[in-house]
Amino acid sequence: MDYKKLGDNIYARFDKGDEVISKIMEICKKEGILSATFTGIGGCGDITVSTFIPEKNDFLKHNKTGLLEMVSCIGNITADDDNNIFEHTHAMFSYMENGEVKNIGGHLAKAVILYTGEFVITPVPDGVIRRMVDDKTGITVWKL
Repeated sequence: MDYKKLGDNIYARFDKGDEVISKIMEICKKEGILSATFTGIGGCGDITVSTFIPEKNDFLKHNKTGLLEMVSCIGNITADDDNNIFEHTHAMFSYMENGEVKNIGGHLAKAVILYTGEFVITPVPDGVIRRMVDDKTGITVWKL
């Protein structure tokens, strides 16, 4: 992994074997970022995406290995009242299976880079976005 701060943004390159979410969190902790958005693309070899199942208040995980093109990855960083940071990420991947292009996506739990990943982290200017549990849904949402 390597990254550079240019203006307010951080431009990061993730290398083979890097796990995307952990590297984004590592950068945010090192740079003191409590709230941000991020986007990225790249080539992965091992991913886990999940679908939220409201009735179970849990996620159904989908694992995939092989050459997986990260078509889109978007997420955010928020902080709790003790300044612990959390990520919320969704991603879409394409891959070949039996000569056909297929797609898989959802809440990103893990993505290990196979070739490279290129990400832009944009810190929230002039403030922090906090987290709270929504009483109506029971999920964690932005506290604005």
